[in-house]
Amino acid sequence: MVIEPQSTPESSRWPKWALILFIILTVALVYYAKWGPYSHKIFVVAAKHTLGASIVTGKSSQSPAPSWQAAWTYTWTYFKDIWSALLAGLVVGAGVESLLPPGWLTKTFGQIGWKSRLLATVAAVPSMMCTCCSSPIVVNLKRQNVSTGSVLSYWVANPILNPATIVFMGFVLGWNWALLRIFVGLALVLIIGALGDRWLPAGVDPAHADALLAAPDPSTGKILSRFFQSLFRLISRLLPEYIILVMALGAARAWLFPAMNATIGHSLWLVLVLAVAGTLFVIPTAGEIPIVAVLMQYGLGLGGAGTLMLTLPAVSLPSMAMVSQAISPKVLAKVALTVAIFGLVTGVLAHFLL
Repeated sequence: MVIEPQSTPESSRWPKWALILFIILTVALVYYAKWGPYSHKIFVVAAKHTLGASIVTGKSSQSPAPSWQAAWTYTWTYFKDIWSALLAGLVVGAGVESLLPPGWLTKTFGQIGWKSRLLATVAAVPSMMCTCCSSPIVVNLKRQNVSTGSVLSYWVANPILNPATIVFMGFVLGWNWALLRIFVGLALVLIIGALGDRWLPAGVDPAHADALLAAPDPSTGKILSRFFQSLFRLISRLLPEYIILVMALGAARAWLFPAMNATIGHSLWLVLVLAVAGTLFVIPTAGEIPIVAVLMQYGLGLGGAGTLMLTLPAVSLPSMAMVSQAISPKVLAKVALTVAIFGLVTGVLAHFLL
């Protein structure tokens, strides 16, 4: 979602073509990666009530044994699904740093308080990215003095409040699942945003926002140069560790997700294991739906299913590693713990309500 910048001393002399280019790039890339594919896919899902096989276990009850082949197969399947969204995240992230009027993001999202967090949440809903693909945007939002609460609200709301995922969930798992996702998802985004402002209270006084950022040279050559420099920095610093972690998690699937059967599917220890595994594991957008659907066929109980439904999309080890470029690991550890706890709460609610 694009919010029109307010007039400021910096933005009044900022070239309009830069803002127009940012809007065009954002809308075009998000349409290509998300809006277009989902607008067609939703009719298929409504007719077939399935999203296909699980990316973790396929159509079986267990993941392949840890191996190089398991790592490569998962990585290839995963990146085929998310490459366009990752491209969008990288380009939009670079645009956030170089194409928007200097100081506008600071003024709009930089204050500590519910208004900034609400605006960030509203901006996240139409972008519909996973936390990995939105991480380049999050990194540069934080570099532009956006408050921690707003950054975390935007980051987590992207996958958790993704309207397409919620609709897919309704058609595949049932509308009671979709309502539960909305309820716990909103609670998670609101609480994690409020906690973020307490964990790292780096808010900005609007009266001093202009003084925090020296207005960069608004010439065309300088703006384009900053854009490509930012894009290169994001690619070179974020992608290598991202790819390595995705491969490692792909290889370790069998360790993170025990082979499923009716005997262990309703056990308490499994719910605890899945709360941790779901928080660490990485999936493409809406990947939690076929994972839960397949595992439930082999005996996974409602408690474990509810836990995975929330923890799998919320954050992951690769996305936290990427965002650690701008947010401290200590804060990210608290984010992960909060997600795991919310996953357990969701499991309890699913067990008693669904």
